[in-house]
Amino acid sequence: MATLLKKVWESVSTRSVLSLEMSSSDHRGFDESSLGEFDRIPMDILMNILKLSGPKSAAKMGILCKSWRSLVSDNGLWVYFLQNQLVEPWDSILFGETKLALGYPLESFSRQVMPLSFMEVYSKRVAVPGSVIIDGGSGYCKFGWSKYDCPSGRSATFLEFGNIESPMYSRLRHFFATIYGRMRVKMSHHPVVVSVPLCHYDDTESAKASRQQLKEAIHSVLFDMNVPSVCAVNQATLALYAARRTSGIVVNIGFQVTSIVPILHGKVMRKVGVEVVGLGALKLTGHLRELMQQNNIRFESMYTVRALKENLCYVAQDYEAEFSKDTRASYEANGEGWFTLSKERFQTGEILFRPSMAGVRAMGLHEAVALCVDHCHAAELTCDDSWFKTVVLSGGSACLPGFAGCRRNCTGFFLHPYPMVSESFLHHMVQTQLGLERGLLAI
Repeated sequence: MATLLKKVWESVSTRSVLSLEMSSSDHRGFDESSLGEFDRIPMDILMNILKLSGPKSAAKMGILCKSWRSLVSDNGLWVYFLQNQLVEPWDSILFGETKLALGYPLESFSRQVMPLSFMEVYSKRVAVPGSVIIDGGSGYCKFGWSKYDCPSGRSATFLEFGNIESPMYSRLRHFFATIYGRMRVKMSHHPVVVSVPLCHYDDTESAKASRQQLKEAIHSVLFDMNVPSVCAVNQATLALYAARRTSGIVVNIGFQVTSIVPILHGKVMRKVGVEVVGLGALKLTGHLRELMQQNNIRFESMYTVRALKENLCYVAQDYEAEFSKDTRASYEANGEGWFTLSKERFQTGEILFRPSMAGVRAMGLHEAVALCVDHCHAAELTCDDSWFKTVVLSGGSACLPGFAGCRRNCTGFFLHPYPMVSESFLHHMVQTQLGLERGLLAI
């Protein structure tokens, strides 16, 4: 049926174009308030035909006259095309166009004076080539395309790439040249988004200078390599944007450390304080290795231990009660056969809340988040305290089953499960002794 309607549309629209050309050649006026032969078609059916015809055909009809241009530029039509013709989720598009398109610094209110034209939004997004994404983590770097959900490869991070004693410029140039070479893409054809690891957490002048120096070096190298446009943003801010937020607290479980980062309107609030816990994915893997060795479970490589952590481990809702349950589960590691774990499965993730179990003298993750919330509340940066009421979890270790919904008491602070807001994000509630409700998103 859709194919038949499209053929009828093409036939009638061709006749309308020909009649317009004939009337122009005869110097006769054309009624620009008319849709020609389509005047007899009900508007809802006409819009459905436009949707079936596709964005290209709809855009062509917009050049016939003012009436067609008014009809074709309807926002509802192009919202439909944006939702069904592009790979990017609609909520991401809407968030980007309404919150980020105006540039940095972000405002607490929209500066958009003119209403959005989604026809223009569609045409710009189709015209822009895919961006290269380079996620420079502290453990290793992931790289790939913006149009895909998963990275296409990984390498050593640029903080450790090449000779440490070499100048930063030469190391970065070697690093980016290697990434582009592996992706087999021309540097001058695609913009690049660089995720910069969180470092130099303090609000001191020396820390500011170090952060600025790193960003300037990244921009300088990439522009010297003829990259058309560069966006270098820290990982916590990008995680917040991925959750469709511009303000909140980001709990970023990295490779070596976990950072709790308050962000207001896209800017890291270092004067409020970035809390850092000396636990990350590397420590979790190492703790699982120690537990396996204590229980005489033999393995050949740390890659096997990491695979077991990612596929079998979880965070218990009630740690003490979990010991009385049968928690045995098995996983087949490539080249090493089957492994069966029991209490090791939930003991691994528990060190995030009880670092002393791994020999680390630090506050638990729940305590660090509660402390950051208290600092945000005491800072009184805005008259509205809602900016820190969203907590976003990011990092691979945040994907451990049970982590986002676990309950941990800390002077009245605990995480409380809340219904999911989408397939990609888990939404939970956080409550503290302040009596505030906070949304928690795991990405």
